[in-house]
Amino acid sequence: MTVSTSRAELAAFLRSRRARISPADVGLPPGFRRRTPGLRREELAQLAGVGVTWYTWLEQGRAINASVQVLDAIARTLRLDEAEREHLYRLADVPAFTPQPAACPLEPQIQLILDGMSLPACVYNGRYDLLAWNAPYAQLFTDLVRRRGRERNALWHLFVTPECCMPFVNLAEELPLMVATMRATFARHLGEPAWEGFVRDLSAASPEFAAAWQSHDVAVPGSRLKIFRHAGLGDLRLATQSMQLAGTPELRMIVYTPADAATATALATLDTPLTGCEKHREPA
Repeated sequence: MTVSTSRAELAAFLRSRRARISPADVGLPPGFRRRTPGLRREELAQLAGVGVTWYTWLEQGRAINASVQVLDAIARTLRLDEAEREHLYRLADVPAFTPQPAACPLEPQIQLILDGMSLPACVYNGRYDLLAWNAPYAQLFTDLVRRRGRERNALWHLFVTPECCMPFVNLAEELPLMVATMRATFARHLGEPAWEGFVRDLSAASPEFAAAWQSHDVAVPGSRLKIFRHAGLGDLRLATQSMQLAGTPELRMIVYTPADAATATALATLDTPLTGCEKHREPA
């Protein structure tokens, strides 16, 4: 990671967070001729108790040092949640939030664990590359597991697959959360060609991803509700549980559990995969 890259990312993140705080949110009058969608820089600096010039330089990406206390004040003023706060500190290179070591290779025993599970399960890295999966997962994401290289990536698959081929129903709610989760991990990989190339190419392939990425939202992995539509069984409602693998800080095992009795029954009888539409379906 280069200093200039991390500072540029920090500047963009601060601007995006400042833009979402309105004067009314912090007890300030709206004023007239306000061109800024959220707080002005001087307003934020005053509320955080820092110098206007210093904060302006920070938001311009200049190479200045920020203490934990000052970043705490800025984070409180911007109303950052836990994921956003860690993201801010990491971009500012605060020692308390230095990047974790790179993930180790996937242990072969992980596949044995996956194969021993009756529920759909897989392993992703921080970029949502699909590294391992079991047979029930392949029933849900048949088209994804057939892909190779860069395209065997959940984000790539979900953003570039035509809507007519996508059995994942609640994409509008889930995709922004997935992008925000990847954005939080991206802070550890600034300046790495593989990561920056992935973001650049997926942004070119999908305007929707580009817009979500530019929002600078960040999130931590957590339980989500995924809804899939099966031609014969109807909607399958599955809750995902995300578990970090020991010794591999960016690898997560995702397990899909039935969210209701109907889905549990459907999963037990699922013998045909969720695939694309007839027009675009690829041969098995």
